[in-house]
Amino acid sequence: MGSDPLRAIYYDTETTGIDPKRERIVEIAAYDPAQDRQFVQLVNPGIPIPKEASAVHHITDDMVAEAPSFAEVAPQFAKFCAGNTVLIAHNNDGFDIHFLREEFARAESEMPPWKFLDSLKWARRYRGDLPRHSLQFLREIYGIAANNAHRALDDVIVLQQVFERMIDDLPMEQVFVLMQQKKALTRMPFGKHQGVPLEKVPPSYFQWLAKSGALDKANNAELKERLETLELLPT
Repeated sequence: MGSDPLRAIYYDTETTGIDPKRERIVEIAAYDPAQDRQFVQLVNPGIPIPKEASAVHHITDDMVAEAPSFAEVAPQFAKFCAGNTVLIAHNNDGFDIHFLREEFARAESEMPPWKFLDSLKWARRYRGDLPRHSLQFLREIYGIAANNAHRALDDVIVLQQVFERMIDDLPMEQVFVLMQQKKALTRMPFGKHQGVPLEKVPPSYFQWLAKSGALDKANNAELKERLETLELLPT
């Protein structure tokens, strides 16, 4: 008997902010379409939720006051995602995976050796014809009905529908392998010069990205590496 086929689990986190070192998860959700199972859990972050964050995901201190800590939620989430699975999130590599790692570390618990896939990177790589790649923009492009955007489970359900349309009938094993392959960036993946060959983007734009710190973000590491290879970064 061979091993079970790679199974996709779509997930999302809502947090108190954007810095995984200082901020905390306040909600985590996942959907397993192969088994039609859902996981959703509010999390008590142990710190106040800023008004700016509540304005985005509508989760308040009162809502999480009686919720379990991440240390209590972690075993349940790990059990839900058990097996030969790949966890998929939109902007996973720039956001969600970092929060998971920090929360597991704070809980003094080892994060399971999951595979991960970033659907934002897939969209940027294979739908370079689109001007934007946010989840809600992709939802509109693929004609998926609107929902309560920025609550974890709602975003997860939308992501599952969007990603399955993007990959069409590709097996998940092949999708994962494709994303592990290094495919050198040749065009600007975002911003006002999106789609323009890197060599034709004005040098002043790269200078601005470097000075603003945009190239130091985890999600733009691939772009920074490519610009350094092509010697397009200002010295």
